[in-house]
Amino acid sequence: MGSEQQYIELYEQAREMIIKHAPESMNVVRDQAFEDFKVQGFPSKKVERYKYTDIQKLFEPDFGVNVNRLQIPVDPYEAFHCDVPNLSTSLYFVVNDMFYHDEKPKGHLPEGVVIGSMRDNPELVSKYYTKLAKTGEDAITALNTMLAQDGMLVYVPKNVKVDRAIQVINILKATPQNAQRVVPDLMVNRRVLIVLEEGAEIKMLFCDHAADDRNFLATQVIEAYVGENASLDLYCMEETHHKNVRVSNVYIDQQANSRVNHNVITLHNGITRNKLDLTFSGEGAECQCYGCVIADKQQHVDNNTLIVHKVPHCNSQELYKYVLDDKSTGAFAGRVLVEHGAQKTTSQMTNQNLTATKEARMYTQPMLEIYADDVKCAHGSTVGQLNDAALFYMRQRGISLQEAKVLLQNAFINEVIDHMQLEPLRDRLHYLVEKRFRGELNKCSGCKLCK
Repeated sequence: MGSEQQYIELYEQAREMIIKHAPESMNVVRDQAFEDFKVQGFPSKKVERYKYTDIQKLFEPDFGVNVNRLQIPVDPYEAFHCDVPNLSTSLYFVVNDMFYHDEKPKGHLPEGVVIGSMRDNPELVSKYYTKLAKTGEDAITALNTMLAQDGMLVYVPKNVKVDRAIQVINILKATPQNAQRVVPDLMVNRRVLIVLEEGAEIKMLFCDHAADDRNFLATQVIEAYVGENASLDLYCMEETHHKNVRVSNVYIDQQANSRVNHNVITLHNGITRNKLDLTFSGEGAECQCYGCVIADKQQHVDNNTLIVHKVPHCNSQELYKYVLDDKSTGAFAGRVLVEHGAQKTTSQMTNQNLTATKEARMYTQPMLEIYADDVKCAHGSTVGQLNDAALFYMRQRGISLQEAKVLLQNAFINEVIDHMQLEPLRDRLHYLVEKRFRGELNKCSGCKLCK
């Protein structure tokens, strides 16, 4: 036992308080998650899917956990001004790991659509909660399940299309109301449950934002059930600060002829570890998974994906691009598993990376595991530096070296952004990415996307 011991002791000492402030639909699986966590412990770097990030070290500090659900005084509109221009979103807030009830978004949702706290929708939560996120298979998922006391539920009934994009702002804030001191280190455990019935459609944008200059550790588990002929666009954008640690597990299950567009954008962070497990459970489904990472200084970004083709006639496309500067570290490990009988599978996995300095490090591991003989599957990976010939050509035309680097890096990463379906978000990201390469975003404390 190592750094996990403090969390075992925390649960044993605070179990009654945790349960008191959580709904029964979450409590019913809590003890089993605790037992699973005790058996597994935090994964070491010897575990294949965690070989590039030292999870045990990330959880060593003595983080505070708000198990008594103290109110955090925050005006979310003051803490987060950014609303992507012309996107016309319905705006929701999650403060640390609590759904923010005090402000209702403008506009009306279609009849039957539910977006709110898990505690307010026990029947739906009981039906779907932890059915994808198996606590016996992942220690981070087990830890999140045993400590999470609330979460966000998104439910779209059969054949209902939510035209207005849903924007969720995850605000990290460490100052409790009437506190005598500010908590120096805070751990939050976010939970999201997305259920799309047959023929349903929704677009969701999650934005991570730190409102305090404090050390944060955020675990996150997202479960998404995408029914037959349903469509889910899921965008996760991080623009926090160097003191933030984010460990996120996303689980997606797709039924027949469904469509998923999953995008991960890391513009500024401390240490980030994203895991995606996506399963095709019905024929004719397709997914497009894109990742855009820009890192510098000591930042660390690790994306790990697993796409399981269980049935025939499904299509998966992956494209992850990294630009690493200074002494930053990037990692991408992607695995496509084509099971027996999953004929007519089409899959393409691509990871392309630029290292701007000799000190930057990129680890890449694309993998195919195929047990069917009538498939079209390919993967590829590259790690390189900026093209010297292109730099020379641009400098000959009066462009400075720094400006030439910005232009080439911008062109490289924009291929990922151009695949995004939300046009206003796509246009805004082109602007933000250029600012990031020019060093203008990370000069500010916290998120300055609205500038």
